[in-house]
Amino acid sequence: MKKLILISTLLLVASCSNNSTKIIWADEFDYTGRPDIKKWHHQVIPPNSWGWHNKELQHYIDNAETSYVSEGTLKIKALRKAYTYEGDTKEFVSARINSKFDFKYGRIDVRAKLPVEEGTWPAIWTLGSNVNEKGNYFGNTKGDTGWPMCGEIDIMEQTGWEKNVLKGHLHWGHTETKEYFDEGESTNIPNPNEDFHLYSLIWTPYEIILLFDNEPFFTVPNDEKRPYDNPHYLILNLAMGGTLGGPIPDDFKEAIMEVDYVRISKL
Repeated sequence: MKKLILISTLLLVASCSNNSTKIIWADEFDYTGRPDIKKWHHQVIPPNSWGWHNKELQHYIDNAETSYVSEGTLKIKALRKAYTYEGDTKEFVSARINSKFDFKYGRIDVRAKLPVEEGTWPAIWTLGSNVNEKGNYFGNTKGDTGWPMCGEIDIMEQTGWEKNVLKGHLHWGHTETKEYFDEGESTNIPNPNEDFHLYSLIWTPYEIILLFDNEPFFTVPNDEKRPYDNPHYLILNLAMGGTLGGPIPDDFKEAIMEVDYVRISKL
């Protein structure tokens, strides 16, 4: 079985590399100003009374200070700046944007440069658009499913203390028993804060493949155990502290995740 998966993975990656995909949604960031409001939604309402999940230490805001496009790239910036939302004050602000587009099966490519500052937690990931999380773009128009039953695919996460490591992960839940499952893999990244690299997902009815610079580093069957069969949308964000961000240095001022392009393709 593993041999068959490996062969099909290699064939699929080779096929995608030979330009056999058709782009169905993209942002090349070939403009200046705020992120295109026809394509992106800023998620700013904390899902919990105490703020965001995973003990994150920022508020996300819709402001030119934390998300803007210039010189051909999107900048998502985290700043040390006190901000209060509904009585809850955080010492940092940043941005979290949702694609106003969801899809089932295909390929996501995000070319990005990551921050080097300790305490930062950048992420490129997806959630099922049927999620009931407060403030997401789709609201309850696609369903009212809790996390992790909606499914989550972490294409790229970087901790606040291992800046040369890429973490890819899946989180999902059984729709009836509500049992939680997760699995993933890590790989080394050369110069992630100095060079742009390509972070990708290939998602089919049969496999889920995470890639770094077009090289697969995590492949699993998309089967009854992992029911990734509902549409997902893309999220780009830069968190501060929390579970994977870790301690934030006292002298931290700002950090940027820079994105050259986002492309979603039909296989």
